[in-house]
Amino acid sequence: MSQQIYPWKLQFPLVSRSGRIRKLVVETRDLDPSQIKLLEIPGGAEVFELVAKFCYGINFEITTANVAVLRCAAHYLEMTDDYGEGNLVVRTETYLNEVVIQDFSVSLAVLHNCENLVPLAEELKIVSRCVDAVAAIATASLPSREQLSSSMEYNGSSGWIDSQVQSCKTDHWWSEDLAILRIDFYQRTLAAMMSRGLLHESIGGALIIYAQRYLKGLNMKPVTSHNKTKLAPAATVHDSGIPSILEQEQRALVETLTSMLPCEKNSISCSFLFGLLRSAIILDASISCRIELEQRIGMQMDQAALDDLLIPSMSFTCDTLFDVDVVQRLVINFLQHKEKEDSQAGGYESESTSPPSQSAAIKVAKLIDNYLAEIAPDTNLKLLKFYALAELVPDYARVVNDGLYRAIDIYLKAHSNLSEGERKKICKLMDVQKLSQEACSHAAQNERLPVQVVVQVLYFEQVRLRAAMAASMMEGDNLGHFHHKLGSGALSAAISPRDHYASIRRENRELKLEVARMRMRLTELEKEHVCMKQEMEKTSSTAHNFLHSVSRRLSRLNPFGSRNQSHVAAPQTPDSRVSSRRRRHSIS
Repeated sequence: MSQQIYPWKLQFPLVSRSGRIRKLVVETRDLDPSQIKLLEIPGGAEVFELVAKFCYGINFEITTANVAVLRCAAHYLEMTDDYGEGNLVVRTETYLNEVVIQDFSVSLAVLHNCENLVPLAEELKIVSRCVDAVAAIATASLPSREQLSSSMEYNGSSGWIDSQVQSCKTDHWWSEDLAILRIDFYQRTLAAMMSRGLLHESIGGALIIYAQRYLKGLNMKPVTSHNKTKLAPAATVHDSGIPSILEQEQRALVETLTSMLPCEKNSISCSFLFGLLRSAIILDASISCRIELEQRIGMQMDQAALDDLLIPSMSFTCDTLFDVDVVQRLVINFLQHKEKEDSQAGGYESESTSPPSQSAAIKVAKLIDNYLAEIAPDTNLKLLKFYALAELVPDYARVVNDGLYRAIDIYLKAHSNLSEGERKKICKLMDVQKLSQEACSHAAQNERLPVQVVVQVLYFEQVRLRAAMAASMMEGDNLGHFHHKLGSGALSAAISPRDHYASIRRENRELKLEVARMRMRLTELEKEHVCMKQEMEKTSSTAHNFLHSVSRRLSRLNPFGSRNQSHVAAPQTPDSRVSSRRRRHSIS
């Protein structure tokens, strides 16, 4: 506090009740005793006026708003009982002990007023007494862990936050009241409450309310530096690009909130963690803070939503709209945490079809495929970055590859200048055997896919349809036998009409598709048959002409041909005719 001079015509009551003023009067005996200098008195002139009224017996009220500063001023002026019975120190201490620390709201208000009175308020233990009072009253009726868990059921990422905040507003009425405190006092108060039995699950909702109060509405604007541009908080950056005091305070706030996060998994919502991470990136928080948030998100990434992953890029290069590197690190953290959990769990035995870690991996795989489809239209997104992120997801986590196929198709459409080799490389990410019927039908007609991929899709689709037809035929035989054995009434009771009708429609669609393919194949075979027939006819005609020519040439070379034709002999005997036939037969 700056030095101030307070002119005051000193009288006996003021000198008699203040030890500091009495000493100053003695020290300034040779000077004008009507004026003295009071340096850095807490509260300034207004508080000194209240002190003077107290010394002169003028009535004034000690309230919640002035008790802390009056106590600090009384200490500064040394107004103890040594200089008068019932002096200001005793009066303010009595008010603190009998009024302030007995009530939650009053203690919280006095604690809030002490923010501008440190370190003197700390030295006088006003802060510690108010913190203990607030913590004791707030934790007097804490709910049990079972009650808290039932009030914060997870219904999706955004719904989890809403239920958690709503729980704090009802069961933890103190959460919004504590949000008026400065971050250091807030941290001390929560620590005192935890030492008195506050559950880790209760801290999450309180931190969310506090962050929403002080970090809400971080708007960004472009900031240019070294001929490059990045996004920065609009209201916290000077025109010169130097961070303001407000930005520094918000950065410290994010780092402190991160250090206050409970260590237990699922103790705080994933969306809130993403909000903190986004704020940490915007405010350029410390690397340790961002690493801590990324690791925490990786522990429960299966609870994230697509909007959580859409973190704007803050890089000066601005190569992509969204920060893909952050998402890639989050997936790596998730896989590392999952591997650690699997190794600790050992042999997992459960009635469910898959362990929890595998179910979480399936959710993350769907989330990443949707994220890839969202960022695929970005023309600045490099193939290597897209490929690296898609490749991180394990094969077993992608039960169906429809989402990945959709992302690849969007990427190929937005990046039409890719080479044939690059298109083949990106298509290697998906397994065509895991495509649904709708995806196969689309892929079979997709001109953006390489020819080899289309051929694989058609082949596996045909194999699948044949297997489905064979299974349906076997099922039909079994149903016919069952119908013959139990009667039509039992069959209709076993299969509902709606399911039976849907099954018939599905089989009809498959059969129609197979018939259409068979027609196309039949048309191709007919064309091949016509071509083969024409080739055979041409070949047969050529062979017949060749044999006729050879026969004529041989007849000319026959030494007996001319004689037989030139001489007409007398009637021959039967023996001679037979002999002649045999000769002709042998020659020809």
